[in-house]
Amino acid sequence: MDFIFLKKIRVIISIVFILSISIIFIDISFSIQSIFSQYPLYLQFIPSLLKFLSIASITTVGFIIVIFLSLFFGRVYCSSICPLGIFQDIIIFLKNKFRPNKFLYTKSFTKTRYFFLIIAFLTLLFGTSIGLNLLDPYSNFGRILTNIVRPIIIGTNNIIAFTLESFNLYAISPMEFKGISIFALLFSIFIFGLVLLLSFKFGRLYCNTICPVGTFLGLLSKISFFKIGIIKDNCIKCGECEVACKSNCIDSSNEIIDFSRCVGCFNCFEVCPSIGISYLPRYSKPKIVNINSDKRYFIKSLAILTIGSERLLKAQQKIEIYKDSTKPVLRKFPVSPPGSVSISNFTENCTACHLCVSSCPTQVLQPSFLEYGLLGIMQPLMDFKTGYCNYDCVICLQVCPSGAILPQNILEKQLIQLGKSKLIKENCVVYTEKTDCGACAEHCPTKAVKMVLDTEINKKAPFITDDICIGCGACEFACPTKPYKSIYVESNFTHAVAKLPKQENIEQKVDYKEEFPF
Repeated sequence: MDFIFLKKIRVIISIVFILSISIIFIDISFSIQSIFSQYPLYLQFIPSLLKFLSIASITTVGFIIVIFLSLFFGRVYCSSICPLGIFQDIIIFLKNKFRPNKFLYTKSFTKTRYFFLIIAFLTLLFGTSIGLNLLDPYSNFGRILTNIVRPIIIGTNNIIAFTLESFNLYAISPMEFKGISIFALLFSIFIFGLVLLLSFKFGRLYCNTICPVGTFLGLLSKISFFKIGIIKDNCIKCGECEVACKSNCIDSSNEIIDFSRCVGCFNCFEVCPSIGISYLPRYSKPKIVNINSDKRYFIKSLAILTIGSERLLKAQQKIEIYKDSTKPVLRKFPVSPPGSVSISNFTENCTACHLCVSSCPTQVLQPSFLEYGLLGIMQPLMDFKTGYCNYDCVICLQVCPSGAILPQNILEKQLIQLGKSKLIKENCVVYTEKTDCGACAEHCPTKAVKMVLDTEINKKAPFITDDICIGCGACEFACPTKPYKSIYVESNFTHAVAKLPKQENIEQKVDYKEEFPF
């Protein structure tokens, strides 16, 4: 049977997956992540596996589907579903347009492949996902888009927006960008350069040496029910299949295919002039094959997020401060995202793909460096210097593919206590300069922070009610003192449940048509 049609099907599926996943990461309008992300990410192997370990349900069995596909047809995941694999195919395709690739059979780097697989497995076995964080192909692709491509798109958007504004045209709105972690950027550039170099010179060598998912699926491919094999009676030993094989796994002179390294690109089917290559049942003898030459809520939330960010930025500029704050903020633990349950749960399940980072409208989620320790490198944390967690936003809880951030509805999320606000009097301008402020109380959504008269200084000073504080960081972000904040969120290692604020304490609706006093 002529299987050349499989190449066309594979290309179509690949385009659908890489476009949909890319759009999720680089969408700067925040209009589709929470609605659409679950569909193309369902079959991503590592996130699905980790989510299944946290929540065993039908919604988390994407990796099992991939395993079954591999047991039947080999590593079709690697060329049709994996975004980093598809990205490598695009590089190889573009290079081939200018300088045709001529691949040759090479022996497998078996020790290297198993080394990276064992590292990933052992780190997971010991309760950390550091090995998967650094090696997972989906997460590496996500970091490339979040830390390299997305900032370029935002910068380009802003250049166009400001240029149009000079002509009194306002069709495009500028987007705020608060920067990214230098380490995350450098690591993303390193992976991008490594993948680019290996793909350009050696085809899919990255997938067959470094990628633990590719190695694991390769082991399954050894026992798959159907394998791509050479039909010796049809083979004319032209070597076209070997030259076209981007996995370097076809030894045409000996009529052998190392199917554990085959990524299922089906290039060999396309170039073979004699149908000498075909899918064959595992235990069957090759047969001669005759040649045939013939959401409304989301929009409302987005508006609130956009306007709310502007309000908080203005709040920081209201108070004139003449003295620098002197006492540094020393947190015991970093603040993990809402829905992560605890720092241990988050670090065990997060693959650091940075989808939540790219999806966060207020940009409070930022890649960490060593805040979670070496084993949690690049996993996102709540950085209240760059933003705050909006009271009415649940986007990160909806988009996480690995179960590190579990889905919650808006009412449940509003009671998650990430931490508790703490006041540092030595930094607060009310105490140091006897100046009226109240920026923290003004922006607390639950009114856990209030301004109460302190009789010692005869000024209203911040007073914190721990029970209704959710640790959203709005107070910390709004605080104008520099270089150290006067109020900060002390993290809960395990998230708690805050009490429901009294009705009169809940943040009132704001008429944004009226000018904000700050």
